[in-house]
Amino acid sequence: MDQAFERLLESWRGTRGNVIPLLQKTQELRGFLSQEDLRAIARATGRSPAQIYGVATFYAQFRFHPPGRHTLKVCHGTACHVNGAEMLDTTLKMELGIEAGQTTSDGEFSIERVACLGCCSLAPVVMLDAEVHGRLTGDKLKKVLRKAKQ
Repeated sequence: MDQAFERLLESWRGTRGNVIPLLQKTQELRGFLSQEDLRAIARATGRSPAQIYGVATFYAQFRFHPPGRHTLKVCHGTACHVNGAEMLDTTLKMELGIEAGQTTSDGEFSIERVACLGCCSLAPVVMLDAEVHGRLTGDKLKKVLRKAKQ
């Protein structure tokens, strides 16, 4: 366990309140929630590992595997859905061999399915790391991926 995580746990030791902020801070610090992290959180808060795991798995915001070097967020809001978000999912699956919630075996890319990125006028939209790519087609998305792989 690293010192930053140990300090975080110590600040929550014995706390029986809401553990969501602790889970969020742990994921921010570590990039994801490992089984070891969940057990340490359970010990620090006096809860069972099953209780902590139950809270963490209830919310889509938590990851249980290390994210890729690049994160692709595919918008599935109404405008993106109507304008081809499913086609973008298919393109990513064909190009990267993974689906939403997964990371490529080389650790380069993770895909997340999100409810809305707030770029409805650019639908369909994918966010690659912090950069929004709009009005995408399968071919345009392939170009975005090729550029990211360089």
